[in-house]
Amino acid sequence: MSEGSTSPGSTWRDTRNARSRARLDRALPAIFPAPVLQHALSRPLLPPTPRLAVESYWRAHILRADRLARALAARSGAPAGWTWRLGTEPGLAASFRLPPSPYREPAHGRGRGHCCLCGQPVFRFGWHKDLWGAGQPNKNAAWHSACVTAWKLWCAPAEQVTVLKRHQRHRCTESGKRLFKTAEVDHRVPLYRVWREHRDAPWPELLGYWGAPNLQVVNRVVHVAKCGAEAGERAARRRAAVAPVPADPVSMES
Repeated sequence: MSEGSTSPGSTWRDTRNARSRARLDRALPAIFPAPVLQHALSRPLLPPTPRLAVESYWRAHILRADRLARALAARSGAPAGWTWRLGTEPGLAASFRLPPSPYREPAHGRGRGHCCLCGQPVFRFGWHKDLWGAGQPNKNAAWHSACVTAWKLWCAPAEQVTVLKRHQRHRCTESGKRLFKTAEVDHRVPLYRVWREHRDAPWPELLGYWGAPNLQVVNRVVHVAKCGAEAGERAARRRAAVAPVPADPVSMES
């Protein structure tokens, strides 16, 4: 290829971005979050709609989405009479490995226009504030874009190992050594202990055990040792639970 010529891929991208920019400009309202627009215009492939621009923004700011989702949940609080339960009923998680989400339960859902994760109103483009002065939520929305990103982090934190490594400055939180390529995501407080020991904690506080405050990246050898110790602790509790109670010598003599 001669000097100064452009590759077919570069030409395709420029053409696509020009079309996306034109489509975005047509759909962009007079008021739009400036950081989101700045992020969208800096992408190698521009998102063609405001909604996709918002989703792209939160995917690029996962830890910020995590903080926001937990803050919105704290604003809502848990519904009256709600308790953390497991089961197969609609809205209930089958395992303690999934975070509790009371507003996904039919009995506590706040209806159309409210986020089924945090319970707060959802506005245009999945935004969490009414920047446009509409005075009412978007009745077609059931999630904040930030809450979608946060939920994915909480349910599959291992997929965000690169982000968490960067957040930790590439240092293992347990050993202090540099993180290797094989480093793994771990919950500081294991989720089985959250279910066993913190089940009655306030719901917004519970979410922190799935979010960034309880997530860490550790080297694999450290993670294996930690998981082994936790498995031993659970096995010891199971043995203690089924061990026969020794007879009382006094009662036997009488």
